[in-house]
Amino acid sequence: MKNLYGETVASLCEDLVEKGFKPFNAKQVFTWLYKKKVYDFAQYTDTSKALREHLSENYVIRHLPISERHVSKDGTKKYLLALPDGHLIETVLMEQDYGKTICVTSQVGCNLGCAFCASGLFEKVRDLTPAEMVLQIVAIEAREDVRVSHVVIMGTGEPFDNFDNVMRFIDIINSPYGMEIGARKITVSTAGLVPGILAFADLQKQVNLAVSLHAADDKTRTSLMPINRKYPIKRLMESLQTYIEKTNRRVTFEYLLIAGVNDSLHDADRLVGLLKDTLCYVNLIPFNEVAELDYKGSEEKQHARFYDRLVSQGIRATSRRELGADIDAACGQLRIKEECDNL
Repeated sequence: MKNLYGETVASLCEDLVEKGFKPFNAKQVFTWLYKKKVYDFAQYTDTSKALREHLSENYVIRHLPISERHVSKDGTKKYLLALPDGHLIETVLMEQDYGKTICVTSQVGCNLGCAFCASGLFEKVRDLTPAEMVLQIVAIEAREDVRVSHVVIMGTGEPFDNFDNVMRFIDIINSPYGMEIGARKITVSTAGLVPGILAFADLQKQVNLAVSLHAADDKTRTSLMPINRKYPIKRLMESLQTYIEKTNRRVTFEYLLIAGVNDSLHDADRLVGLLKDTLCYVNLIPFNEVAELDYKGSEEKQHARFYDRLVSQGIRATSRRELGADIDAACGQLRIKEECDNL
């Protein structure tokens, strides 16, 4: 049976109409599920007995249990959730001035093998379903009794390697009959899968696009992100220009500052040269150090110098504050600890 959390209004409507029910019944069902948070079909009292029986016979409402919860001194919360097949995934809730942001995982493990990322220490096992992504939000909202206002698909995995499921997930949480999270409050992040970027451009969604760049030259970027061998910077930038032309939307470039690797003023100048005349801004990110890896984050002074260099040369930039370092909030760290402890 299908988990109801994996359905869009359109897909549920199609199923119901095919079985002789009315289109508005799908909206009724979603109101019970998302607005009233009632999980027993028998209690959907404004629907017919026949519809309730159809739902019970064809759908389930199944949630994800939280195995672990860690709270940072800065208010960031990280959760380990258990999937039905026994695999573990991570989700992070961040407290921001503008609301509550949840970082959603899209795959169990990751095949990209980025040198600085704990997620890459475990190869991809499988893609997450739309329901499993929706349920990360459902679980955390219920646990914390909060309303999530922003969603970033930046957890473990490469979203564009799970393209169809991620797009369906976005449709579900954006729907006025679902979670009603505005498109411009949703961000999908890619390591640079060019076919995914072009496919995303064709959809012309109002969802934000972020690209993990981390270096402005192919040699450095390839050492950090092996995907750069297949999709080098020139090809990546061409695909992003196509995205900008089709959507007229700005691209966010994520740039992790790693001491002695990509944080010199020369690196900053190369970044300026790469991004000039591009509709974008740069998000400079402090590096959450991973015990299993050798990289270190840039010192605060160097971080500030890098930022000032970008801004002085006309590049719009923000400097993200470090969140959750004391609770291993970097992608994959909590899962690593749990699985190593169980060896």
